[in-house]
Amino acid sequence: MLSETTAAKKAKTLSEALPYIKRFFDKTIVIKYGGNAMTDEHLKQCFAQDVVLLKLVGMNPVVVHGGGP
Repeated sequence: MLSETTAAKKAKTLSEALPYIKRFFDKTIVIKYGGNAMTDEHLKQCFAQDVVLLKLVGMNPVVVHGGGP
């Protein structure tokens, strides 16, 4: 069960994101993926989770290689 603090943070985040979710619903979102995000295991996982979230809220993410180290 979520604590009240955690639930309040999630509600705040969702209310802040909702205008963007509405604006970009059914749109193609191009995301550059490169540099440190490709070499850091934690960033890789966070990136993948973010891309999945974009898809779940109705956007169409496209990942492109962005160069880097």
